Amino acid sequence: MATEIKSVAGLLKMYNNCNDPVRSYFEHLPSLLAQFPLEVALAYAFSRLELGQNRALYAGVIKLHRVNADVATNVINTHHMTRKEFVQLYKTVFGFSMRESALNALGTAESTRDTIMHGKSTTSAKIRNALAGVLEYAEAMNNQLYQRCEIRPYGDLRGITGRAKKHDKRTSSFVLKGMGFTGSVMAT
Repeated sequence: MATEIKSVAGLLKMYNNCNDPVRSYFEHLPSLLAQFPLEVALAYAFSRLELGQNRALYAGVIKLHRVNADVATNVINTHHMTRKEFVQLYKTVFGFSMRESALNALGTAESTRDTIMHGKSTTSAKIRNALAGVLEYAEAMNNQLYQRCEIRPYGDLRGITGRAKKHDKRTSSFVLKGMGFTGSVMAT
């Protein structure tokens, strides 16, 4: 479960204590918290969180499996992915599971997100704690992937592959299909 956050000021303090890449990645969160209802900040945070998940898979397949970047972009962008499937693809791409603490923080946050996105009301406390869960999850994923692969999906991805030779497009598409991606190889 994510840290219990008692106020927006406490949430901002947590945000400010995050690592630089995570603060930079969620750069609009402080101004959203100051100017809009918490639900707006939560929608933004989940939009960025899901983009970061796609960035993690993208970085993993091009760095670790030497997949062509254009093919990886097309396939990941067109692949419809469920929450459960993301966890499985993460394990397939990286060869290890995501930390349980990160998944627990995210699970609680997703429950609150779902409540709001389906037009139901919830408390400010649950929304603050969901936002805290998103930040904890992003930090945990960044820390794990940086320690093991030098990848920070919630941060700057420039230079993650260096000059390593990549597979051609056809081979790259087969590699991705073998991992379980079903998105389109060609740009739409």
